Amino acid sequence: MSNPVTSPLDLAKRPVAMVRALYERFAHLFHELGKFGIVGGICYVIDVAVFNVCLVVFGMAWFPSLVVSTVVATTLAFLGNRFWTWRDRERTALHRAYGLYFGFNLVGLLIMTCVLLLSHDVLGSTWPIFQTTLADNIAGKVVGVGLASMFRFWAYRRFVFRPTESRA
Repeated sequence: MSNPVTSPLDLAKRPVAMVRALYERFAHLFHELGKFGIVGGICYVIDVAVFNVCLVVFGMAWFPSLVVSTVVATTLAFLGNRFWTWRDRERTALHRAYGLYFGFNLVGLLIMTCVLLLSHDVLGSTWPIFQTTLADNIAGKVVGVGLASMFRFWAYRRFVFRPTESRA
């Protein structure tokens, strides 16, 4: 009895089939991440702009600037995520959903504040380069937002925009 010979084409199809199967299994999650990323990207630009206007134009300190920019960006992100990213999810009262959403953003603000506090005040007390506007933007708006975004995606998906009964 002879063994069937596997052609190079057959060997090449296996990883492609495996990737396709993984994509099909998690397609809804990839789509949600993509939409969340688009909404987040737009709101990130707004967040950074408001943060820098508060810092540079209005001469505010980093913490009030962070709070103002976070509140503005949070409100816009809530609208984008509720009416686009998770529009097919269960709808609860607007005040309940926004309250939860804002609460999780407070945790995100705490994460960003800790990163900025570490950079600006702790590291900045030794190395003044960490007390510049550029350093504050990198710490708060790149590292802090990145860490906070991972937390927020999980929290929004799990608690704010819950799956409908048919998808749960």
